[in-house]
Amino acid sequence: MAPQPSYSFIAIALLLAVASASATDQTQASALEFSYAGSNNGPANWGSLNLKFSACTSGETQSPVNIIKKEAVKNKKLTPLTRDYKRANATLVNNGFNIALSYEGNPGVLIVDHQNYTLKEMHWHSPSEHQIDGIQYAAELHLVHKKDSGSVAVVSILYELGDADPFINKIKDKLDALAKEVCAGNEEARIPVGVLDNKLLRKNTRKYYRYVGSFTSPPCTENVIWNILGKVRTISKEQLEALRAPLGDDYKQNSRPVQSLKGRTIELYNEFTD
Repeated sequence: MAPQPSYSFIAIALLLAVASASATDQTQASALEFSYAGSNNGPANWGSLNLKFSACTSGETQSPVNIIKKEAVKNKKLTPLTRDYKRANATLVNNGFNIALSYEGNPGVLIVDHQNYTLKEMHWHSPSEHQIDGIQYAAELHLVHKKDSGSVAVVSILYELGDADPFINKIKDKLDALAKEVCAGNEEARIPVGVLDNKLLRKNTRKYYRYVGSFTSPPCTENVIWNILGKVRTISKEQLEALRAPLGDDYKQNSRPVQSLKGRTIELYNEFTD
Protein backbone atom coordinates (compact mmCIF):
# COMPACT_ATOMS: atom_id res chain seq x y z
CA MET A 1 0.00 0.00 0.00
CA ALA A 2 1.50 3.33 -1.01
CA PRO A 3 2.05 5.85 1.81
CA GLN A 4 -0.41 8.72 1.96
CA PRO A 5 0.19 12.16 3.47
CA SER A 6 0.06 12.27 7.24
CA TYR A 7 -3.00 13.67 8.93
CA SER A 8 -1.88 17.16 9.87
CA PHE A 9 -3.42 19.09 12.70
CA ILE A 10 -5.41 21.22 10.26
CA ALA A 11 -6.62 18.24 8.27
CA ILE A 12 -7.77 16.39 11.35
CA ALA A 13 -9.44 19.50 12.73
CA LEU A 14 -11.44 19.87 9.53
CA LEU A 15 -12.21 16.18 9.37
CA LEU A 16 -13.46 16.05 12.93
CA ALA A 17 -15.50 19.21 12.85
CA VAL A 18 -18.61 17.20 12.04
CA ALA A 19 -18.04 14.57 14.72
CA SER A 20 -20.67 15.78 17.15
CA ALA A 21 -21.83 12.32 18.21
CA SER A 22 -20.50 10.96 21.49
CA ALA A 23 -20.88 8.05 23.85
CA THR A 24 -24.30 9.55 24.69
CA ASP A 25 -25.44 8.94 21.11
CA GLN A 26 -24.53 5.29 21.46
CA THR A 27 -26.35 5.00 24.78
CA GLN A 28 -29.46 6.50 23.21
CA ALA A 29 -29.15 4.02 20.36
CA SER A 30 -29.42 1.18 22.87
CA ALA A 31 -33.06 2.13 23.42
CA LEU A 32 -33.64 1.36 19.74
CA GLU A 33 -33.71 -2.14 18.34
CA PHE A 34 -30.38 -3.44 17.09
CA SER A 35 -28.45 -6.56 17.87
CA TYR A 36 -25.46 -8.60 16.79
CA ALA A 37 -24.67 -11.68 14.68
CA GLY A 38 -27.39 -14.29 14.43
CA SER A 39 -30.26 -11.80 14.65
CA ASN A 40 -32.46 -10.13 12.02
CA ASN A 41 -31.39 -6.85 13.62
CA GLY A 42 -27.71 -7.75 13.33
CA PRO A 43 -24.89 -5.64 11.85
CA ALA A 44 -25.74 -6.43 8.22
CA ASN A 45 -29.13 -4.75 8.71
CA TRP A 46 -28.28 -1.89 11.08
CA GLY A 47 -28.47 0.76 8.36
CA SER A 48 -32.08 -0.10 7.54
CA LEU A 49 -33.37 -0.19 11.13
CA ASN A 50 -33.46 3.56 11.65
CA LEU A 51 -32.66 6.63 9.55
CA LYS A 52 -30.16 7.69 12.21
CA PHE A 53 -28.25 4.46 11.56
CA SER A 54 -27.76 5.07 7.82
CA ALA A 55 -24.00 5.55 8.17
CA CYS A 56 -23.73 1.93 9.30
CA THR A 57 -24.47 0.96 5.68
CA SER A 58 -23.53 3.98 3.58
CA GLY A 59 -20.50 5.25 5.51
CA GLU A 60 -17.13 5.42 3.77
CA THR A 61 -14.90 5.27 6.88
CA GLN A 62 -16.43 2.61 9.09
CA SER A 63 -14.93 0.67 12.00
CA PRO A 64 -13.66 -1.79 13.10
CA VAL A 65 -11.02 -2.88 10.60
CA ASN A 66 -8.48 -5.64 10.15
CA ILE A 67 -4.98 -4.21 10.62
CA ILE A 68 -2.42 -5.81 8.31
CA LYS A 69 0.94 -5.17 9.97
CA LYS A 70 3.02 -5.19 6.80
CA GLU A 71 0.69 -2.65 5.18
CA ALA A 72 0.71 -0.15 8.06
CA VAL A 73 2.64 2.99 7.10
CA LYS A 74 5.10 4.30 9.65
CA ASN A 75 4.53 7.99 10.24
CA LYS A 76 7.55 9.69 11.82
CA LYS A 77 5.40 12.69 12.70
CA LEU A 78 3.30 10.66 15.13
CA THR A 79 4.24 11.13 18.77
CA PRO A 80 3.98 8.82 21.79
CA LEU A 81 0.36 8.35 22.86
CA THR A 82 0.15 10.56 25.94
CA ARG A 83 -2.59 9.58 28.40
CA ASP A 84 -2.74 11.70 31.53
CA TYR A 85 -5.33 9.77 33.53
CA LYS A 86 -6.07 10.28 37.21
CA ARG A 87 -8.36 9.14 40.00
CA ALA A 88 -12.03 9.91 39.40
CA ASN A 89 -15.50 8.92 40.53
CA ALA A 90 -17.00 6.24 38.28
CA THR A 91 -20.28 4.39 37.76
CA LEU A 92 -20.72 0.97 36.17
CA VAL A 93 -23.54 1.07 33.61
CA ASN A 94 -25.43 -1.57 31.66
CA ASN A 95 -26.11 0.08 28.29
CA GLY A 96 -27.94 -3.00 27.09
CA PHE A 97 -25.49 -3.69 24.29
CA ASN A 98 -22.31 -3.25 26.34
CA ILE A 99 -21.01 -2.71 29.87
CA ALA A 100 -19.45 0.70 30.47
CA LEU A 101 -17.75 2.83 33.08
CA SER A 102 -18.91 6.45 33.01
CA TYR A 103 -17.09 9.24 34.82
CA GLU A 104 -17.96 12.40 36.67
CA GLY A 105 -15.78 15.47 36.33
CA ASN A 106 -12.44 15.14 34.57
CA PRO A 107 -10.76 11.71 34.87
CA GLY A 108 -7.91 12.81 32.62
CA VAL A 109 -7.04 13.41 29.00
CA LEU A 110 -5.61 11.87 25.86
CA ILE A 111 -3.36 14.19 23.86
CA VAL A 112 -3.67 13.92 20.07
CA ASP A 113 -1.81 16.40 17.85
CA HIS A 114 -1.32 18.70 20.85
CA GLN A 115 -5.07 18.73 21.54
CA ASN A 116 -6.64 17.49 24.80
CA TYR A 117 -9.46 14.94 24.58
CA THR A 118 -11.19 14.29 27.92
CA LEU A 119 -11.89 10.68 28.91
CA LYS A 120 -15.69 10.30 29.01
CA GLU A 121 -16.30 6.58 29.34
CA MET A 122 -14.95 3.15 28.55
CA HIS A 123 -16.72 -0.01 27.46
CA TRP A 124 -15.92 -3.57 26.47
CA HIS A 125 -16.63 -5.78 23.48
CA SER A 126 -16.11 -9.52 23.26
CA PRO A 127 -14.72 -10.98 21.16
CA SER A 128 -12.58 -8.12 19.87
CA GLU A 129 -13.84 -5.91 17.06
CA HIS A 130 -10.50 -4.85 15.60
CA GLN A 131 -8.29 -7.62 14.29
CA ILE A 132 -4.55 -7.74 13.66
CA ASP A 133 -3.46 -9.86 10.70
CA GLY A 134 -6.86 -11.54 10.79
CA ILE A 135 -6.61 -12.53 14.46
CA GLN A 136 -9.71 -11.82 16.55
CA TYR A 137 -8.88 -11.55 20.25
CA ALA A 138 -10.93 -12.47 23.31
CA ALA A 139 -11.99 -8.92 24.17
CA GLU A 140 -11.44 -5.24 23.40
CA LEU A 141 -11.67 -2.16 25.59
CA HIS A 142 -12.64 1.21 24.07
CA LEU A 143 -11.65 4.33 25.99
CA VAL A 144 -13.75 7.13 24.51
CA HIS A 145 -12.40 10.68 24.67
CA LYS A 146 -14.04 13.88 23.52
CA LYS A 147 -13.16 17.53 22.97
CA ASP A 148 -15.55 20.35 23.79
CA SER A 149 -16.04 20.78 20.04
CA GLY A 150 -17.44 17.26 19.81
CA SER A 151 -14.41 15.66 18.15
CA VAL A 152 -13.83 12.10 19.34
CA ALA A 153 -10.71 9.97 19.82
CA VAL A 154 -10.75 6.36 21.01
CA VAL A 155 -7.96 4.25 22.48
CA SER A 156 -8.43 0.53 21.86
CA ILE A 157 -6.83 -2.18 24.02
CA LEU A 158 -6.95 -5.78 22.81
CA TYR A 159 -7.03 -8.73 25.23
CA GLU A 160 -6.15 -12.39 24.85
CA LEU A 161 -7.10 -15.08 27.37
CA GLY A 162 -4.52 -15.50 30.13
CA ASP A 163 -3.80 -13.90 33.48
CA ALA A 164 -6.37 -11.63 35.09
CA ASP A 165 -6.28 -7.96 34.11
CA PRO A 166 -5.42 -5.76 37.16
CA PHE A 167 -7.84 -2.98 36.21
CA ILE A 168 -10.83 -5.30 35.71
CA ASN A 169 -9.94 -6.94 39.03
CA LYS A 170 -10.67 -3.62 40.74
CA ILE A 171 -14.26 -3.62 39.49
CA LYS A 172 -14.94 -7.37 39.50
CA ASP A 173 -17.22 -7.22 42.56
CA LYS A 174 -19.16 -4.35 40.96
CA LEU A 175 -19.61 -6.38 37.78
CA ASP A 176 -21.02 -9.22 39.88
CA ALA A 177 -23.37 -6.77 41.62
CA LEU A 178 -24.51 -5.43 38.25
CA ALA A 179 -25.31 -8.94 37.03
CA LYS A 180 -27.39 -9.59 40.17
CA GLU A 181 -29.35 -6.37 39.61
CA VAL A 182 -30.10 -7.39 36.03
CA CYS A 183 -31.20 -10.86 37.14
CA ALA A 184 -33.53 -9.18 39.63
CA GLY A 185 -35.22 -7.33 36.77
CA ASN A 186 -33.35 -4.02 36.87
CA GLU A 187 -32.03 -4.10 33.31
CA GLU A 188 -30.86 -0.48 33.42
CA ALA A 189 -28.95 -0.88 36.66
CA ARG A 190 -26.17 1.55 37.58
CA ILE A 191 -23.63 0.51 40.20
CA PRO A 192 -21.54 3.23 41.89
CA VAL A 193 -17.88 2.26 41.80
CA GLY A 194 -16.50 5.17 43.79
CA VAL A 195 -13.12 6.73 43.13
CA LEU A 196 -11.26 4.62 40.58
CA ASP A 197 -7.55 4.89 39.85
CA ASN A 198 -7.25 4.96 36.07
CA LYS A 199 -3.45 4.95 36.12
CA LEU A 200 -3.51 1.19 35.56
CA LEU A 201 -4.64 1.99 32.02
CA ARG A 202 -1.81 4.42 31.44
CA LYS A 203 1.08 2.04 30.79
CA ASN A 204 3.78 3.19 28.38
CA THR A 205 2.72 2.94 24.76
CA ARG A 206 5.66 2.10 22.52
CA LYS A 207 3.58 1.04 19.54
CA TYR A 208 0.13 1.91 18.22
CA TYR A 209 -1.86 2.06 15.00
CA ARG A 210 -3.91 5.10 13.98
CA TYR A 211 -6.64 5.61 11.42
CA VAL A 212 -9.86 7.60 11.03
CA GLY A 213 -13.04 5.55 11.35
CA SER A 214 -16.38 5.45 13.16
CA PHE A 215 -18.17 4.26 16.24
CA THR A 216 -18.57 0.49 16.01
CA SER A 217 -22.23 0.44 17.06
CA PRO A 218 -25.22 2.48 15.87
CA PRO A 219 -25.40 5.26 14.83
CA CYS A 220 -21.92 4.39 13.43
CA THR A 221 -20.93 8.09 13.45
CA GLU A 222 -17.74 8.72 11.46
CA ASN A 223 -14.68 10.98 11.87
CA VAL A 224 -13.41 9.20 14.97
CA ILE A 225 -9.64 9.03 15.52
CA TRP A 226 -8.77 5.43 16.41
CA ASN A 227 -5.60 4.48 18.28
CA ILE A 228 -5.15 0.71 18.62
CA LEU A 229 -2.39 -0.23 21.03
CA GLY A 230 0.16 -2.67 19.67
CA LYS A 231 0.61 -4.51 22.96
CA VAL A 232 -2.06 -7.13 23.61
CA ARG A 233 -2.99 -7.51 27.28
CA THR A 234 -4.47 -10.53 29.04
CA ILE A 235 -7.88 -11.17 30.55
CA SER A 236 -8.95 -14.22 32.53
CA LYS A 237 -11.87 -16.42 31.51
CA GLU A 238 -13.63 -15.48 34.77
CA GLN A 239 -13.27 -11.77 34.01
CA LEU A 240 -14.57 -12.26 30.49
CA GLU A 241 -17.63 -14.08 31.81
CA ALA A 242 -18.18 -11.28 34.36
CA LEU A 243 -18.23 -8.68 31.57
CA ARG A 244 -20.79 -10.72 29.64
CA ALA A 245 -23.00 -11.78 32.56
CA PRO A 246 -25.18 -8.62 32.81
CA LEU A 247 -25.93 -8.62 29.07
CA GLY A 248 -28.82 -10.32 27.30
CA ASP A 249 -28.16 -13.35 25.12
CA ASP A 250 -28.13 -11.29 21.90
CA TYR A 251 -25.40 -9.01 23.27
CA LYS A 252 -23.01 -11.33 25.11
CA GLN A 253 -20.95 -11.48 21.91
CA ASN A 254 -21.11 -7.84 20.93
CA SER A 255 -18.55 -7.38 18.18
CA ARG A 256 -19.25 -5.82 14.81
CA PRO A 257 -17.57 -7.54 11.82
CA VAL A 258 -14.55 -5.79 10.32
CA GLN A 259 -15.31 -3.17 7.66
CA SER A 260 -13.57 -2.36 4.39
CA LEU A 261 -10.75 0.18 4.58
CA LYS A 262 -11.91 1.71 1.27
CA GLY A 263 -8.50 3.17 0.54
CA ARG A 264 -7.71 4.39 4.03
CA THR A 265 -4.14 4.22 5.31
CA ILE A 266 -3.41 2.80 8.75
CA GLU A 267 -0.50 4.69 10.26
CA LEU A 268 2.02 3.19 12.67
CA TYR A 269 3.93 4.65 15.59
CA ASN A 270 6.76 2.39 16.75
CA GLU A 271 9.30 3.64 19.26
CA PHE A 272 11.79 0.89 18.39
CA THR A 273 12.22 1.55 14.67
CA ASP A 274 13.72 4.46 12.78
